[in-house]
Amino acid sequence: MPLPRNIRNRNQKFDKNITKRGHVDPGKIAKRNDEFPVSSTLIIFFLVVVVGSSLVQIFNLFGGSASKPPVE
Repeated sequence: MPLPRNIRNRNQKFDKNITKRGHVDPGKIAKRNDEFPVSSTLIIFFLVVVVGSSLVQIFNLFGGSASKPPVE
């Protein structure tokens, strides 16, 4: 029993695309936008926050007083 027309057409279209793998038109490559979706200022801000908070934690860990007063 032959395939219905729409399924046959889809299969033919897919078979044509198999031979084109890896061969992208230069126009499609040129249209790509290589910029990050997040601005560099925002990335720097988050890095400062993360590094700054880790430094504060390290200073609090090692910078505490040598002996704490006894609790009564």
